[in-house]
Amino acid sequence: MKAPIPDNEAERLRTLRLYRIMNTGAEQAFDDLTSLAAAICGTPMAAISFVDETRQWFKSKIGLVNAETPRDFSFCAHAVLKDELLIVEDATRDARFLDNPLVLQDPNIRFYAGAPLQMANGEALGALCVIDTQPRQLTDQQRLALSVLRRAVVSQLELRRALADLRDAGRLLSICAWCREVRDDEGGWHPLHDYVNETVQVTHGLCPGCAGKVRESWEA
Repeated sequence: MKAPIPDNEAERLRTLRLYRIMNTGAEQAFDDLTSLAAAICGTPMAAISFVDETRQWFKSKIGLVNAETPRDFSFCAHAVLKDELLIVEDATRDARFLDNPLVLQDPNIRFYAGAPLQMANGEALGALCVIDTQPRQLTDQQRLALSVLRRAVVSQLELRRALADLRDAGRLLSICAWCREVRDDEGGWHPLHDYVNETVQVTHGLCPGCAGKVRESWEA
């Protein structure tokens, strides 16, 4: 059974794009957290995954061969629907997963525990998960550790984004003198507003001049 689409899917995907994490290379900081999760929970597989429109993609993984799987098969697509840990003690006895190709075929998942990577705005972008080929349970201490580690993953994402935003802020933009569109690193052109929204976290307000014009329009 594939996971339902969250009601906040459009905003969730927009937030995912802002972090510019998809299809990036391996990073030691994420790999260390994945290794720690597997060691604490005693599982042969663990991953940090992100879920976009069509797939779950692994930023970091242990014991898994594929770099991604279709979203329709994704356990983590179910995890992003929850605020707390998603625990599947035996996938062959869970109606959501018993006919899942990842259960029936390699990697033959039986146990799954996923901690949603929930950002400050409430959007869950993916999960820190541990996986086993045998049914099992987690202790209270292991559940607590996964919750702590997922917060560490989120902190790493925030740090990574802040550094990227800082680099962008210090880089000269190539802007068309006629239409004011901005050229990205791949040579594509975008409206300035769209480019800023995609690359830098911004808040919207009114400058004093525009605020005065708004007041004048209200009073007219």
